[in-house]
Amino acid sequence: MDYTGKVAWITGASSGIGAALARDISSRGAHLVLSGRDEARLAEVASSCGETLILPFDVRDDDALADATAKAIAWKGGVDIAFANAGVSQRSRALKTEMQVYRDIIAIDLTAQIAFSQGLIGHMADRGSGNIAFISSIAGKVGVPMRTAYSAVKFGLAGYGDALRGELSQMGVQVHVIYPGSVATDVARNALVADGKKRGVSDKVIDEGIPAVDAAKTMLDGMAAGEREIIVAQGGEAAMGEMRRTPEALLDQVAAMVASGYMERMEESA
Repeated sequence: MDYTGKVAWITGASSGIGAALARDISSRGAHLVLSGRDEARLAEVASSCGETLILPFDVRDDDALADATAKAIAWKGGVDIAFANAGVSQRSRALKTEMQVYRDIIAIDLTAQIAFSQGLIGHMADRGSGNIAFISSIAGKVGVPMRTAYSAVKFGLAGYGDALRGELSQMGVQVHVIYPGSVATDVARNALVADGKKRGVSDKVIDEGIPAVDAAKTMLDGMAAGEREIIVAQGGEAAMGEMRRTPEALLDQVAAMVASGYMERMEESA
């Protein structure tokens, strides 16, 4: 895939992996739609990129998402690439975590990311082309203590992406699920603790993780090569990701089920 002239929409674009993706894909010739809640920080990212449309909104606001989707599609006649990247992590024991923390993380990291893609898949299917990338996590391959909610949503996002790929693969739409390990961002500092407050401090493993610019390059190179699962990790995290990698043959088998009329048969039997 050549990114030149493509319109790429990135959520969670004001910092971290989202900002790094924006700068990298812009350098490869893409036009950008940047979304997040902080318009000033989005503008700062945009200042180091090429042609950019800024659409700030809260991903949990359905009306705002619908309005942003219409504007993103209308800007240059379509969205070619979508990065479902917005999210928040967790650092708390399940025994001590308030249920509202689970609800908030599910709403932001899973439900909102599904809503984001649902607003674009019809548009992409009608055009017969498009790429959707879901930013999961190594915690979406292996359950990680102190991250019960986060692991749950990242496993869920991966499952949604894999199922969606099977449905859309015959329509020219590619779905990528990306599994970062420890990347040097503010993810740990912004994580929610047991009572729902921000943690406020980082982790050594995060601070010493893969630079966000390097992680973004690996992601974009993998997508350009047509990889369906992209593991972005090092050391033990990379080993865990590779150990739990879905075999390509299984992904092909799911796509073959769809091509053989599986969905039509299921609908007829309903």
